[in-house]
Amino acid sequence: MKKYNKSMEEKKEMKGITLIALVITIIILLILAGVVINFVLNEGILDKARTCNR
Repeated sequence: MKKYNKSMEEKKEMKGITLIALVITIIILLILAGVVINFVLNEGILDKARTCNR
């Protein structure tokens, strides 16, 4: 029984670490998306691209 309990405890710890890693990854992706959207909209890259094609 001790081996079974130890195995279950290790799995619980790994799930927690995985969940934390997932949350951190999502937060980083949201920050990067916000920076890119802000850069594209405020710097006028879309306007420059439209006038370049004309």
